[in-house]
Amino acid sequence: MWAIVGLGNPGAKYSKTRHNVGFMVIDEISKKEGFEFKERPLFLISKGSFGSEDLVLVKPLTFMNRSGLAVKEVLSSFNIPSERLIVIQDDLDMDVGRIKIRKTGSSGGHNGIRSIIEGIGTKDFIRVKIGIGKDPFMPAEDYVLSKFKPEERPIIKEAIQTAVDAIEGILRDGIDRAMNIYNKRASSGKI
Repeated sequence: MWAIVGLGNPGAKYSKTRHNVGFMVIDEISKKEGFEFKERPLFLISKGSFGSEDLVLVKPLTFMNRSGLAVKEVLSSFNIPSERLIVIQDDLDMDVGRIKIRKTGSSGGHNGIRSIIEGIGTKDFIRVKIGIGKDPFMPAEDYVLSKFKPEERPIIKEAIQTAVDAIEGILRDGIDRAMNIYNKRASSGKI
């Protein structure tokens, strides 16, 4: 079994913000595969299969900075090792819509990832990063909570679909092959 966790903040106020692209990817998988969510105290969760793999889809309700609480409980409840955890996150340091898959690494300054590393005691889990860009005239904490500009929306829509495909690729073909395919696309300027 795998755990696929989309990072974001709960509530309508945050639903279309840059920080919530992880939730958007989870919603797209849910729509595509017919998952239905149940609410638990720390997260929304749905069990099912994606491709040939059993998994749980998770949207933490703890707000970004405390995502580790939800992830720790999910992994513990379903006895899922960290190597079978895929976290979908936004990334300020990548252009809007760019996708990058990583096997492991530091938080890179992302508070949700930092919380997960602290919560589960390891940095060894897969991340699917989606670029949200940055605005040099706006503090990062305000920018991540802003909505995408009209001209960015089609780019993000395509990036969300590409992230879904990348996750399916990880589950079907393994992390190394998925990184080879999707990280090359990103470096070539194609999503």
